[in-house]
Amino acid sequence: MDRMSTELLFRDDAYAREAEATVLSATPEGVVLDRSLFYAQAGGQPGDSGTLSWEGGEMSVATAVKGEAGAVLHKPAEGAPLPPPGTKVRMVLDWPRRHRLMRMHTAMHLLCSLIPGAGVTGGQIGTDRSRLDFDLPEPPTKESLTEGLRALVAADHPVSESWVDEAELDTNPGLVRTLSVKPPRGAGVVRLVQIGEGEVPVDLQPCGGTHVRATGEIGTVTVSKLENKGKQNRRVYLVLED
Repeated sequence: MDRMSTELLFRDDAYAREAEATVLSATPEGVVLDRSLFYAQAGGQPGDSGTLSWEGGEMSVATAVKGEAGAVLHKPAEGAPLPPPGTKVRMVLDWPRRHRLMRMHTAMHLLCSLIPGAGVTGGQIGTDRSRLDFDLPEPPTKESLTEGLRALVAADHPVSESWVDEAELDTNPGLVRTLSVKPPRGAGVVRLVQIGEGEVPVDLQPCGGTHVRATGEIGTVTVSKLENKGKQNRRVYLVLED
């Protein structure tokens, strides 16, 4: 790992809420740690928030974004003190917010499974409402999509991940649903998130975000609105009701 890059602890355990790390650098633009629980904003998923604490100080983390050379920048809230480089800090996530984003993100993958073959032209994950845009002349009704989503949630399908060579992904381009955001390249491998089991899972696509362990954890989800955003662009909104 590069000296200023950050080990992504959430890749090993998306449910870890607290951990220790060492400060590599600290500026008003962000604090870089040697390891982090904080997801850096990408692919429509917001960056995590929380706190960094050390002997004699605490910094509120407003969000996390990607820095250079694989670093995660932990952005300080306005007026928050910065930990000196070399300091050991304790990271604590805003867990209720992160977990809600995880539930939403997995629900959006389920939504993709209900509209097979349509490319995703955009999306945004939120704690209260999320959206996906599909390259689609006419979507199903919001009632039928809600019914399908709730059935998939009730089935409590397991959610797992695996890594494949970039070359393998090239042989199966249909795995990539997003037309606006492509899977990160250059590392030689790409992370796949799978919902369901067997040779034909509910959903399988490249994704670097955080997800729940099983669909039953999502809770009550509803397709609240459909919008026409262009000749072939249909926007679908999701909300969590608990």
